[in-house]
Amino acid sequence: MALILYHGAGSPYGWRVWMALEHKRLDYELRVLSFDDAEMKQAAYLAINPRGKVPTIDDGGFTLFESGAILEYLDERFPQAPLLFPGTVERRALIRRKAREAEQYAAVALETLVWAVFYTPRERWDDALIARGREEFARELAYWESAIDGPGLAGAWSAADFTLYPLIALALRIERVRTDLALRAAIGPRLAAWMARVEALPWFARTWPQHWERGGLPG
Repeated sequence: MALILYHGAGSPYGWRVWMALEHKRLDYELRVLSFDDAEMKQAAYLAINPRGKVPTIDDGGFTLFESGAILEYLDERFPQAPLLFPGTVERRALIRRKAREAEQYAAVALETLVWAVFYTPRERWDDALIARGREEFARELAYWESAIDGPGLAGAWSAADFTLYPLIALALRIERVRTDLALRAAIGPRLAAWMARVEALPWFARTWPQHWERGGLPG
């Protein structure tokens, strides 16, 4: 039986796991839940994830949520290459650190923009709050510009790349709604090149959110 991934289109956390499954070339069944219909809050889903969030995986009856824990599980459960945490013990520690940095800093900075733009009616947009969120996320983009170490963030493709990329892609998606954010302009050449390398991965297009437009850098 193929592993089941419960995902919500555009969720950077579910997308992170989806990219990991493709990277590891695993068989899986994708079940996309609707945010608009609040399917994450329905009893059937709450029975496997009482937090009511995505992602969740079901591996033959073993269910697991929280995307970081899922990535660790996938490497232990399916240790064949390619790995999400490859290399020496030092390299694996570096991957974990960078993935954690993306979760702790880039994702937290992005949350301000998500709530201030996506989940707030236009007539109630708080320009000062949005400007503050933009500044925080732009600082993260500047940090990651100098944090790339190889083709990926930490050498070979890893959990770190699949953690950060969806966050930046979502930020660019927000910029389509609030066009004065100018986040695309804040992406430096090294970070833009890294994003292009991610997008060139042979399986990448399969993971792109269906309701998002394509063309150039995602957004």
